[in-house]
Amino acid sequence: MAFNWSTFWTRAFTALIFVAVMMFGLLYNQWSLFLLITLIYFGCSWEYGRLVEKITGQSIHAYMKLGTALIGYHIVLLLGAGNMQLGNYGIRENFSLPFLISGFILLVWGIFKTKIVSKKMIGWLLGGLLYTAVPLGMLQSLSLPATYDIHLHDTFYVVAAKHLVLFIIGSVWINDTMAYLAGSVIGKTPLSKISPKKTWEGTISGIILSSALTWLLFSLIFLHTIEWPLAITGGIISLFTAVSGTFGDLFESKLKQWQA
Repeated sequence: MAFNWSTFWTRAFTALIFVAVMMFGLLYNQWSLFLLITLIYFGCSWEYGRLVEKITGQSIHAYMKLGTALIGYHIVLLLGAGNMQLGNYGIRENFSLPFLISGFILLVWGIFKTKIVSKKMIGWLLGGLLYTAVPLGMLQSLSLPATYDIHLHDTFYVVAAKHLVLFIIGSVWINDTMAYLAGSVIGKTPLSKISPKKTWEGTISGIILSSALTWLLFSLIFLHTIEWPLAITGGIISLFTAVSGTFGDLFESKLKQWQA
């Protein structure tokens, strides 16, 4: 795959905007991250509904889309709100159930207002909750403790929770960038028919470079030290996120191929 400077700069510019927004959401305070994840979730949920319409070849009533989105937001709050408080009210305890109830009512109302509702459509809509709501809720939950204590060989390392979330997101982003760069230069063997532009050379290089570079930057910026036991732990985390990110890209490509 030949290197395309236009594509590279487009990706780089988009990534810089994404990083700036994510950095503000992650590092400002707990509520900025909560708002960021809320906006991302509802955007992803609505786009997923449009994708399901193309996959099933059926129009989905707006009430069904909104109802499914609200049910999913209940999951986000259940997993990610933790002990967050709005005044004297707990977010998870006082707000998650109303989202579930209102979402269920809207979903059922939308079903009755639609002439033809297939099991395939309902399955895709509800299955999308695992694809959108669960990961974002779990990501939010990582930021709830103020710090994480990592105990290695009688040594304690204290990592800020928001830095751990940033580390995971950064690992995925660096893996995608490194895989594209390496695949453009040395990529020859297609990884899968699902995504012909991905190559084995680019994928493996991206995973290796992401695992090394992400933890190196994370250690220097946030811990101000490099300890090999800690680097190994970070490398394992970045390896897992890089592999998961690659499978996520393939799954998204497969969804697009299923469009009717």
